[in-house]
Amino acid sequence: MDTIWLGGAEWLAVLRIGLGLWWLESWRHKDKKGWFERGTGIAWAADVAAKHRWNAVRSGFDAVVAPRPRAMAYVVVYAELAVGLGLVVGLLTPVALVGGLLLNLLYLVLMIHDWAEQGQNAMMALISAVALFGMAWQTWSLDSAIGWFS
Repeated sequence: MDTIWLGGAEWLAVLRIGLGLWWLESWRHKDKKGWFERGTGIAWAADVAAKHRWNAVRSGFDAVVAPRPRAMAYVVVYAELAVGLGLVVGLLTPVALVGGLLLNLLYLVLMIHDWAEQGQNAMMALISAVALFGMAWQTWSLDSAIGWFS
């Protein structure tokens, strides 16, 4: 593979780190007080799910998220933080990439009719897949330094 300036593994690391920074920004800009104390994030998602045209989304949300809104708020917010940190430092990178991919796919399905969000979720999912199959933890990562996932 011919590249400019950096090698292929380094460019994949740049992509991985950039995706991690994107997840960290998603975590940083969340109104955590609103999510944790007032339940704003899950309430918004409940409203979206209630109007969703796919019954599987409505029933899935009602079965998994609705009975435990406070716990799910913590799961969502801290999953974004964990994915971001894992990708930036390259720790448990394949786990972080799969976790981020699943979050993006869940967001994509939940907000299937909100075109403003679809580009972001689709691109983040694509980057996750490329970084996963390109093994983006090969360089500039704690995984590489430790010798994990070689």
